[in-house]
Amino acid sequence: MGFSKQDLEAARGKQVDDLAGPGLKLLFAGINPGLWTAAANAHFARPGNRFYPALLQAGIIDRPIDASDGMSEADRRYLISRGIGITNLVRRATARADELTDEELRDGGERIARFVAAYRPKVVAFAGITSYRKAFRRPRAVVGEQPDPLAGAAVWVVPNPSGLNAHETVPSLAQAYAAAARAAGLVPAR
Repeated sequence: MGFSKQDLEAARGKQVDDLAGPGLKLLFAGINPGLWTAAANAHFARPGNRFYPALLQAGIIDRPIDASDGMSEADRRYLISRGIGITNLVRRATARADELTDEELRDGGERIARFVAAYRPKVVAFAGITSYRKAFRRPRAVVGEQPDPLAGAAVWVVPNPSGLNAHETVPSLAQAYAAAARAAGLVPAR
């Protein structure tokens, strides 16, 4: 299908439904929805986004998912049944993450803490180091497992799968996502 420029502009400021359910083990928290994601009302929906291919390569999922035209109810149920959830630090859609303010990111960190307290995942994986640093006032945080839990969940920072993060590849993303998934008990230890 695809979206026109008008469709994408109309998605500015919209929110994307969270994906979460009972038995949540691994919660991915993106920065905020892009315009394509908001138009599709599906996380990481922009064609070429490497999130779902990296999940597949990491063994977190065992079949491809294409959310570019929206996520099917079957795919939503499948992810939830696997113990996977997806949300965002900031709910409003923008063309670029650099349109967000530090205050929005900090407010988003507080929202995620409440979300984690409600759903009790084993691991929260934040997709984007810069946004994590700002949201949680951790200016020296590095990618990987973080020393401090969030509402009882282990915290990981993983690379953002956006094409703007060009130095990452599907294999490097898969490696980072698999590490968080191992901590959550979703993939076997090596």
